[in-house]
Amino acid sequence: MNLNGRTILITGGSAGIGLAFALKFAELGNEVIVTGRRQAVLNEVKAKYPKLHTIQSDVANPGQIAALATRVKADFPKLDVLMNNAGIMIHRNLTAPAADLAELTAEMNINVGGVIGMTSAFIDILTANKGTLINVSSALAFVPLPSAPIYSATKAAIHSYTQSLRFQLEETGVEVIELMPPAVKTDLTADLSGGSLTLITTDELVKQSFASLRAGAQEIRPGQAKQLAFLRRLAPDFINGQLWKASKKLVPVGV
Repeated sequence: MNLNGRTILITGGSAGIGLAFALKFAELGNEVIVTGRRQAVLNEVKAKYPKLHTIQSDVANPGQIAALATRVKADFPKLDVLMNNAGIMIHRNLTAPAADLAELTAEMNINVGGVIGMTSAFIDILTANKGTLINVSSALAFVPLPSAPIYSATKAAIHSYTQSLRFQLEETGVEVIELMPPAVKTDLTADLSGGSLTLITTDELVKQSFASLRAGAQEIRPGQAKQLAFLRRLAPDFINGQLWKASKKLVPVGV
């Protein structure tokens, strides 16, 4: 992937992995737009990092995706990178009926619906500009974290979806990349530590990921992600059991 002179849109870019990538891309001289659901947080990001462009938009809302696409295509006609990063993770107890069935699919709406909707809304400008699409899935696409069953399922879905995209777009000039982070030290993973999970910092994730981007990798598995993919093939029962052991305490009680 060419890492310079690009115009880049990153969803969920106001914190965590998204913000870390936004700052690195900006450091390399790219024009970077970040989106997020909370305007107050985006205001703080803009005040601290004035070179970033910030736009409030919720990837779970199709109307907001459409409005974002219209605005970005008008204001940033050279857009040639979309990084689908926005996501949420919820630890869930599946042993009893959910009190709110609509809330039960929140992760599907954001983590999967958001990626599909954003990709569709921006595929024309990415194609016109021979751009790059980066989908952020997870090492959990290979083996689930049982305390976060729906989150894990969404990442497996994004892995499959991205593979299909790569085939369908192979003659369009659009580069399709999948970033599969391991557990990273962010607000999303504040409850995860110990056992089989080794958390890496966002700085280390960025360092490893950009090295792979420069090398032209289409599927990037930083840190423990590569190990999980290998163990999934070599000893699936073992690694599944280890992740259950590490996350069992995170399953909510009495839901």
